[in-house]
Amino acid sequence: MDARVTELFGSGNGHSCGSQGVASNVKSGNGYGVVAKKACTKNIKKSKTRFSRNFKPSNNTPYLPPEVRLILLKLVNPTQYRFEHLATQMKWRLQEGRGEAVYQIGVEDNGMLVGLSEEDMTASLKTLHRLAEKIGADITVLREQEVDYDSDVPRKIAEVLIRKVPDDQQFLDLRVAVLGNVDSGKSTLLGVLTQGELDNGRGRARLNLFRHLHEIQTGRTSSISFEILGFNSKGEVVNYSESRTAEEICESASKMITFIDLAGHHKYLKTTIFGLTSYCPDFAMLVVSANTGIAGTTREHLGLAMALKVPIFIVISKVDLCTRATVERTVRQLERVLKQPGCNKVPMVVDSTDDAVTAAQQFAQSPNITPIFTLSSVSGESLDLLKVFFNIIPPLSNSKEQEELMQQLTEFQVDEIYTVPEVGTVVGGTLYSGICREGDHLVVGPTDSGQFHKLTVGSIQRNRSACRVLRAGQAATLALGNFDRSLLRKGMVMVSPEMDPTICWMFEAEIVLLFHAKTFHKGFQVTVHIGNVRQTATVEAVYGKEELRTGEKAVVLFKFIKHPEYLKVGAKVLFREGVTKGIGHVTKLQPITQYRPSQNENEEA
Repeated sequence: MDARVTELFGSGNGHSCGSQGVASNVKSGNGYGVVAKKACTKNIKKSKTRFSRNFKPSNNTPYLPPEVRLILLKLVNPTQYRFEHLATQMKWRLQEGRGEAVYQIGVEDNGMLVGLSEEDMTASLKTLHRLAEKIGADITVLREQEVDYDSDVPRKIAEVLIRKVPDDQQFLDLRVAVLGNVDSGKSTLLGVLTQGELDNGRGRARLNLFRHLHEIQTGRTSSISFEILGFNSKGEVVNYSESRTAEEICESASKMITFIDLAGHHKYLKTTIFGLTSYCPDFAMLVVSANTGIAGTTREHLGLAMALKVPIFIVISKVDLCTRATVERTVRQLERVLKQPGCNKVPMVVDSTDDAVTAAQQFAQSPNITPIFTLSSVSGESLDLLKVFFNIIPPLSNSKEQEELMQQLTEFQVDEIYTVPEVGTVVGGTLYSGICREGDHLVVGPTDSGQFHKLTVGSIQRNRSACRVLRAGQAATLALGNFDRSLLRKGMVMVSPEMDPTICWMFEAEIVLLFHAKTFHKGFQVTVHIGNVRQTATVEAVYGKEELRTGEKAVVLFKFIKHPEYLKVGAKVLFREGVTKGIGHVTKLQPITQYRPSQNENEEA
């Protein structure tokens, strides 16, 4: 974005977007209009060609760049035909944005930011509100700003968020993994966000998040827990301060942020890695204590998120405990780390609501942008900015990508296994592809002998509330009735019987050795993480080399030592053993068998 537009809406750009959309082919009568933020690549190319011939900007008037020009006509008293056309277009945009779209009002056909008068702006917002009502959505004005234009009347441009009112549990769900060193305030921050009450400075807010007695006694998270924060269609926070149960939150929320609270202590590192690899988080939030700065596992967690290509933003907590100078020193320390050649990130400190809106829009479209928030869970300082960020941040995938996944055969990754009284065996995890409904017949495996068992899905719950249909990319728990729990383990998959799953003991992976004290060679044993699979494997061969040293690449043949696993070519591999660490991806599988049912199928499940 050019400097003039940057000045209008705070630091950064936040206007260009790579999502898909449609363009209006009707010429504007007077020029004022609305720019929708979802422009497809084809339209971008067309607009660039058109404007390069006809477009001559003046030196005095700010313009939107061609990439985001998707012009609709002025919204003051549209004809009935035009109103219906705009409603259809808005409905399509909301489907593409999975229930969300952002419009900019007060922009001419050629992208010039001429703004609207107070009267026209009010009339345009009313029309936008009518459009949203017609298709079952709500509008929220994100920000307004006056523009410099050759006119005696003050003119404004505005950014408006359109969000669909939820129906039948189909709210937009984003997963955020929470990383950071021990005692940096991760669980306390989540407690404040989800419970709606500030902390007392002694950890009261985090008590509801702990799952074990020893966690309460030590104040340290050792297991993976999930917390939810909702936003309704008007952008208002929905949490436990107004709702008694998770089911009430799900009913009134249009957008849900599911926080995956991970362990900060180094001895629970395997649990943290499992949370990052198996639960497929959309984003990662790295919490850093303002008074200690980058310490302990902070760098390691940052490296893990980057290795797994999870977009990351940073929250500096406990600013109430130290001076402004100490906070600024911690910010500078983080900026230095983020700008290092290994990271190549662009830090963006968020100080205002405008910054939060811009950060949310840029963060989703550019993996290099790293927003930095400074806040306190005790005083509540800048907590609202983080909520604005969560409210606006769009999903990484569009509706087309999700539909493609939904059309594939069902594949559910088993991450957790429970036994619930009067319900029976329950598994928790993520639906990787396809659609899962109550009563579906699936097969689960592989067992130690590489076989699969038949089962039937009983009931489904998302975020602790009942759900009839589970779609690709959503996390849930499935009740399996009286299915024998001893036949299940973490790392298994539940797939459609029509699928032909590839089961293997051995696989090849192209790896990079990030760190190793000596040399990495045949016979070395490491713990391998591939999605929800976590198992010890032996290095059977290092192709083309005798041994590997830190920083070197090679194709390596691994062999699982305990039981075969279901893998896919291209899956990310992360392995570790003590201080040894490496990353890579699966290049070739050596299948032992095609799918064959076990002899003692459990037909009653």
